[in-house]
Amino acid sequence: MDESLRNIQAICADENDVIANMATIACELFHGDARFDWVGFYRNIGGDILKIGPYQGGHGCLTIAFTRGVCGAAARERRTQLVADVDAFAGHIACASTTRSEIVLPVFGPDGALLGVLDIDSNQLDAFTVKDQEMLEAMLCEVFSNGQKFT
Repeated sequence: MDESLRNIQAICADENDVIANMATIACELFHGDARFDWVGFYRNIGGDILKIGPYQGGHGCLTIAFTRGVCGAAARERRTQLVADVDAFAGHIACASTTRSEIVLPVFGPDGALLGVLDIDSNQLDAFTVKDQEMLEAMLCEVFSNGQKFT
């Protein structure tokens, strides 16, 4: 994942368009780590609703309420959800039956507004580490919120 994060940093360094950056990140992460079988963004469209954004992999859920699933929890709580086994997560939404573990990270703009969440799924149990979480949070902070951290 280190190489993917370096590529993201280089490509997104001077880009201010949120959708372009989301598309780039989804592509780089999906193709850069064999653990990841779905990578994408769900955008905050208001009314406590997330709508699918740029992604790589099979079809995802089109709309997710803040009250549902791992993505909803990340948006509602404004903190990363690191789920080693999705079957053990109460209320998990099975958009893909192959998903075994998941990490979902909130994405904030420079003003602290919740832009959405980055959802990464794996067909392996316990695929994500705290180091992955820290590196992904730092990358999202750099690309979307000008280095400012929000929780």
